[in-house]
Amino acid sequence: MTFQQIGLVEPLLRALADQSYTSPTPIQAQAIPLLLRGQDILGCAQTGTGKTASFALPILQHLYKEKGSGRRKQKPRIKALVLAPTRELAIQIERSFQAYGKYTGLYSTVIFGGVKQGKQVQVLQRGVDILVATPGRLLDLIGQGFVSLEQIEYFVLDEADHMLDMGFIHDIRKVLAKLPHGRQSLFFSATMPPAIRELADQILFEPASVHIEPKQATAERVEQGVYFVAKSDKIKLLQHLVKQEDMHSLLVFSRTKHGADKIVRKLKKVNVASAAIHGNKSQNARQKALQAFKRGDLNILIATDIAARGIDVDGLSHVINYDLPNVSETYVHRIGRTGRADASGIALSFCDVEERAYLRDIQKLIGQKVDVITDHPYVEEGPAVELAPTARPQRQAGGNRRRRGGGGNRSGRRQHNRRRGRSA
Repeated sequence: MTFQQIGLVEPLLRALADQSYTSPTPIQAQAIPLLLRGQDILGCAQTGTGKTASFALPILQHLYKEKGSGRRKQKPRIKALVLAPTRELAIQIERSFQAYGKYTGLYSTVIFGGVKQGKQVQVLQRGVDILVATPGRLLDLIGQGFVSLEQIEYFVLDEADHMLDMGFIHDIRKVLAKLPHGRQSLFFSATMPPAIRELADQILFEPASVHIEPKQATAERVEQGVYFVAKSDKIKLLQHLVKQEDMHSLLVFSRTKHGADKIVRKLKKVNVASAAIHGNKSQNARQKALQAFKRGDLNILIATDIAARGIDVDGLSHVINYDLPNVSETYVHRIGRTGRADASGIALSFCDVEERAYLRDIQKLIGQKVDVITDHPYVEEGPAVELAPTARPQRQAGGNRRRRGGGGNRSGRRQHNRRRGRSA
């Protein structure tokens, strides 16, 4: 199947061709036709599956056709709203809208906290068709009268599980209350615990479900290994590895902001350059570090899970779990940063005695055992964990019918779909 066969319009096909994209990923092949028909979507998809294009392309197509019908000649009004949990992810999503929509004549922008609002307000006052936002800054600008959601036709809630983890549930409900009836809604989450499904029930109307990338598939694509090491020796092991292994592009996950900063300081002591990104860093510092990492000027980036949302780096060779996560799904999200598409990657984990229960849960989730690596000077003895035989990684380089928040009814949805024609 090609994007042309899906039914995308010529301006979108041309933009995709500019990026050498001809065939949709599995989530795009499933979601785009449904969204072009005007259906709500409940999507379970992880990072690196092509999720952003799966909702950006249909939204751009709908708005482009409305513009062509003569109804969009006045100053643009916000017709599509995308909510993302972090600044980095919001920026990445809006860049995708710009790239895919560059021949459509549509306007998009992104708003987020941590920076002065002046420039963001100036762009909004000129008029935009598509707004990508983090919840806090969106509500601030709504309260000041700079943003109106009265004409929203398309609403996307991305990374819903991390929205809840970050405590955004009340902000999300406030936004939902301001959205008009009859909109088309898209809900994406990497995991679907009960709290997420309950939220989806409030947002979506008779959604189609799209489930992509089983957790085992991500794990099988990435070469994995685990080091049993005392907590006090983890930094020594990291220093040892970055000097011994060919890690030309390494993302290290720390459980805490303080821990991330400490790793940077300890690496600096052995003349290894790195940078940390987390919520306590300024937006400018985070973007500066991320851009240096993407350019290859910096080989090692230390990140917390929340700050890492939105990081999309081609050719990432290694991921290291400096601290094993206590939520097994988070492990899958982390290692999914490497080994994307047809590329291979290596994910290594440091596991102290207290974290061995986390390792057991991770293995249960991914349906496979993680090889133990003993060829290092900091091996820690401890309780046995059911694991595969000792090995060493190769040194290469990877519906529901409830009403939505803010109201909504079937007749409103039918009228809305009739107005849009429910077709591509």
